[in-house]
Amino acid sequence: MSRDWEIILAKAIYIRTSTEDQSPEIQIKDCESLVQGEYTLYKDKQSAWKDNKEREDFERLRKDISSGKIKELYVWDWDRLFRNRKKLKEFFQYCTIYKCQIHSFRQKFFEDFYKIPSPFDDIIQELVLNLMGWLAEDESKKKSDRVKLAVRKEEGQKTKSYKGNVWGRRNISDTTKTLIVEAFKQGKSYSQICSEVFYWDKNNNKKYVSKGLVHKIIREFKQS
Repeated sequence: MSRDWEIILAKAIYIRTSTEDQSPEIQIKDCESLVQGEYTLYKDKQSAWKDNKEREDFERLRKDISSGKIKELYVWDWDRLFRNRKKLKEFFQYCTIYKCQIHSFRQKFFEDFYKIPSPFDDIIQELVLNLMGWLAEDESKKKSDRVKLAVRKEEGQKTKSYKGNVWGRRNISDTTKTLIVEAFKQGKSYSQICSEVFYWDKNNNKKYVSKGLVHKIIREFKQS
């Protein structure tokens, strides 16, 4: 259902899609199977890994929760809110303060914890949130490790993915190296060299050499 900002509803659905090929309709349909009655829809398109990046509708949602407009929040998966365990836990605590319950299509088991009498409900909920967060971060680390294992490095070349795509910074040309060495021979400081010598990156953007690169080139020149 479309969002109408003039109507204050107690229920909300929040979805976040991370790539162009993800369909928000799937998340909405699954969430609607949990919602009884009308709701307000909040929707963002952003990488699921960029928790720190501002999300316009998510910030709107937070404000509506704090103002008491939203009492029940429905999401497809907790990771649509945050992947980071600490931030996810903090958001649950934020919703608890303003008496807003979070319901998830993929974490339906959590519904049972809302039925536990106080004060044990808060204790059990925090324990489960910590556990789920640790599991999520562990799975994320495993995924990262699998990606690293899927790359190879050919002798004398840059690291490549299993598909053959080159990873890492573009190689500095011999011309740039020569300019650095010549500037060094002229007695220029590393800072002066960094402010004068530049190259063009793969997107044709002008880039000045870093001090780290200058140190590396000069060290190689002295050892040659």
